[in-house]
Amino acid sequence: MNQNQTLVADPDAPEFNPYTGYAESQDDRFRLDLERYWIEARALIFWIAGIIAASILLGVLATLMSTELFRASARLEIQSQAANITDIDPLERRSRLSEMNYLTTQYELLESRFMASRVIEAGNLARDEQFLEAFNIQNPENISDRALQGILLGNVSVVPINQSSLVDVQFSSPSPTVSARLANLWAEEFIAANYEKLFGANIEAREYLNDQIAELREKLAESESELIAYANANEILILENRTEEAGSESASQTLIANDLQALNAALAEATADRIAASAAALSNDFPATDPRAPLRSDLIRAEAELAQLEANFGPQYPTLLEKRAEVASLKEAIARESSSALRSAELRESQLRDRVEAAKARFLSQQGQGINYGILKREVDTNRELYDALLQRFKGLEASGAGQNNITLIDRAVPPGAPYSPSLFRNLLVSIAVALLISAALVYLRVALSQTVKDPQDVTNRLGLPVLGTVPKIAAADIDESLAERSSELSEAYKSARTNLTFLTPAGAPRSLMLTSSVPSEGKSISSFALAASFAQLGKKTLLIDADLRNSRMGELIGEAAGRTSGLTTLLTGASNSLADEVVHTEAHGFDFLPHGRKPPNPVELLASPRFAELIELAKQQYDQVIVDSAPMLSLADAIELSRAVDGVVYVVEFDRIKLRAIENSLSRLRRTGAKLYGAIVTKLDEKGSAYGYGYGYGYGYGYGNEERAADS
Repeated sequence: MNQNQTLVADPDAPEFNPYTGYAESQDDRFRLDLERYWIEARALIFWIAGIIAASILLGVLATLMSTELFRASARLEIQSQAANITDIDPLERRSRLSEMNYLTTQYELLESRFMASRVIEAGNLARDEQFLEAFNIQNPENISDRALQGILLGNVSVVPINQSSLVDVQFSSPSPTVSARLANLWAEEFIAANYEKLFGANIEAREYLNDQIAELREKLAESESELIAYANANEILILENRTEEAGSESASQTLIANDLQALNAALAEATADRIAASAAALSNDFPATDPRAPLRSDLIRAEAELAQLEANFGPQYPTLLEKRAEVASLKEAIARESSSALRSAELRESQLRDRVEAAKARFLSQQGQGINYGILKREVDTNRELYDALLQRFKGLEASGAGQNNITLIDRAVPPGAPYSPSLFRNLLVSIAVALLISAALVYLRVALSQTVKDPQDVTNRLGLPVLGTVPKIAAADIDESLAERSSELSEAYKSARTNLTFLTPAGAPRSLMLTSSVPSEGKSISSFALAASFAQLGKKTLLIDADLRNSRMGELIGEAAGRTSGLTTLLTGASNSLADEVVHTEAHGFDFLPHGRKPPNPVELLASPRFAELIELAKQQYDQVIVDSAPMLSLADAIELSRAVDGVVYVVEFDRIKLRAIENSLSRLRRTGAKLYGAIVTKLDEKGSAYGYGYGYGYGYGYGNEERAADS
């Protein structure tokens, strides 16, 4: 982030974590990585320019020193099948996949040693002067056929034309005439070899089919004889052959099966008649065509007249007695007719059932024989179909014995008018591409092998700490003036860091903060001093404690007050119990200062004592902000002991100086003690840091070198 920006609360921003920093998105990291590579590339601009220039020079030299090559091309058409002059379909139908396999096979054959040997023999290349001169063969008598094959295969190329059955056979050599002659010779020899292969297979196929036809003829005769003999022996008479829609024959209909089918139908009809007769006898309801229908009509009429007479006369009336006798006579006649019809239907049904049972027994006895007959019949049909198919194919092969080749020479090769190689444009493109690849690898290695903080974002990505502030590199002579001037870029940088500190907790900046670094001269003391002054400018009562009991540089910033013999050591050893007596107020800077006092022989023991923690708690009661300037980490335990007593730690990292591994080790030591690491301040950013977007633009110069005094504290 820019130094003039602060950590403002954004609901869409990732959560701020004082231990691990911001969880950056992948998009941001990718963008920053690209920026990092771009900065490194600018730093290596002269190396990259030299690599590109050298590559272009090598490309030009390679073009000038290369031998000119001429390429001639002959075009062939390769059909997946030879033209068929008959109407007979081939035994195999090639699918699209098989066609592609076929074409791929032909392309491989075109570049095979078999073809190279045919071309060498057909063109007598071992004694051809033009060929030997073109390829600078000095002793042709000592060169082997395999070496000649290698020369041909190294210069021939097969280029299929997309979405077609066309293919170009290309040959390149230093001579345009040799290129054209060998391209045509290669194509002609391939056509001849294919012709020999096609019709050699035709002859072998006819011989094979002839043998198969003779064998099948004998098998067909044997199977037909067995079928006829079995049918005669078992008295199987076939009436008809039923066929399915697809045209294949189904089971045959025998005489017994036909009789059983007819008798079964007659039995069903007789059963229906018997049921109808029984129903009619019970209900006296007959169809109009039944012989009993007139009697039924007479009975209905007589019963109607009887009912009328009974209504009008007495029971002994003569006419009434006659009508009763007539009704009884009609009922008796109808009953006789119904009984006769029922007996007749039952008799017919019984006879037919007996005949069906007899036919069924005969059919069942013949059913096993029918299975064997069907097996023999299917064998005869299969043999006949195979025989007919092979015979038809054999006749087709005889008819196509003088067919056409499926490979045709479409365009003959002609001597090219200009060389295709070397190409200056192509060589320059390749040279530039190689130079760019080498340059990219160089930049990548420079970034990957970087062991220091090259980008302030490394603090977050590599160390897991948020960047609380970045401080520019200022000339040593201008440091005091810059700190005193509130509008200077150095003061603005620490104001930005102070503002970021106020967002660390909901209550504002942590009450007590310790600043430490990996090694001396990283700007730790200046950062402590500047932050204390910045908090004081906000109106906060601030205390700066000089806890570097080994090699304090605070005197160069504070002045004479820092050189007092009493101070922190006096309070820690118990020589004084009053914090107010040891604190010095600095009017010029607006904060109180507790100097380190005399250098003790045992600084770690003093800092590890409970007195220091009690002192921090007392200071927090009296001051709004307490800042502790600690000794560097190095291999010392001072900062570790101090970190136990404060609310948190701010780590100071110098830009592009300390190796990341050393910083990681120091941070690991702090984390193991349970110290709360709020973030880091990156100091001494030079023009490289400003290139990453961390500059200020106030016009101040750089050159914050080894001659620094206060900045090296």
